[in-house]
Amino acid sequence: MSSTREAYGKAIEELGEKYPFYVFDADLSQATKTNLFAKKYPDRFFQAGIAECNMMGMAAGFATCGATVFASTFAMFAAGRAFEQVRNSIAYPNLNVKIAATHAGILIGPDGGSHQCIEDISLMRTIPNMTVLCPSDAAQTLPCVEAAIKKEGPVYLRFGRNASPDIYSGDVQFEIGKGYQLRDGNDATIIAIGDMVYEALVAAEELSKDGVQIRVIDMPSLKPIDEELIVKAAKETGIIITAEDHNIIGGLGSAVCEVTAQFCPVPVIRVGSKDLFGRSGSKNELAEYYGLNSQTIIKAYNLRKKMISKK
Repeated sequence: MSSTREAYGKAIEELGEKYPFYVFDADLSQATKTNLFAKKYPDRFFQAGIAECNMMGMAAGFATCGATVFASTFAMFAAGRAFEQVRNSIAYPNLNVKIAATHAGILIGPDGGSHQCIEDISLMRTIPNMTVLCPSDAAQTLPCVEAAIKKEGPVYLRFGRNASPDIYSGDVQFEIGKGYQLRDGNDATIIAIGDMVYEALVAAEELSKDGVQIRVIDMPSLKPIDEELIVKAAKETGIIITAEDHNIIGGLGSAVCEVTAQFCPVPVIRVGSKDLFGRSGSKNELAEYYGLNSQTIIKAYNLRKKMISKK
């Protein structure tokens, strides 16, 4: 078990032998784990200092000359502080820059609300030309990063700070635009991303003890999103619960609602930050306070079941 940011650092170190990309960082290489790449490929690593907006401009400049560039910093700075540069200098000209954002979400822990980015998926998802990816564990991270390298145009990659339980093993497949069904069931569907995929599996296992069979889908590709898989789940289970370490406005929950509203209207219950800023605390304390855990998912299902039984 390790964090997706650690897996990202190992991925670019390994993939650097196969692909001639560059890596930029904004004075956080120890935290983003790009220091692994810097040590192995010093001629392809550039430290921009605490100047994230400038770093995005530098990455765009390299990309205009035909290079593939990873630009790494915390999600709050990549999606928030440098939004204009990402939009106008990278996405607008459709350049080959991969924005690798670590420390995303509330569950990063004691850094507090100023650094706990709960808006980044929403911000990046609305930018034309931008692909948005969020691996759920360390094993899925390497194929996710490689898929981003192969994808022409800008990609936003979302990584967590703390260790994530292992979901996948062996030869992990990853395809942009595809979700992955991890558990079958017809009573409801949980669609989750990042750390919440594990919580979804725990919730499904707990509910199965009462005879409730829950389908669980990992949706690491948020844009493009797997519309076919969502519609299939909506038709076959009738209820969808989304789970994300992000604001329920604009993130995974909103993306799923957009699909169901257009193609197969069903109730969608969104588990995530209820439009609240984060605060300092341990990962477990924050998960409990903000309801980012399996128990909240179970409560969401039971509440919906209770509402249906009253009709």
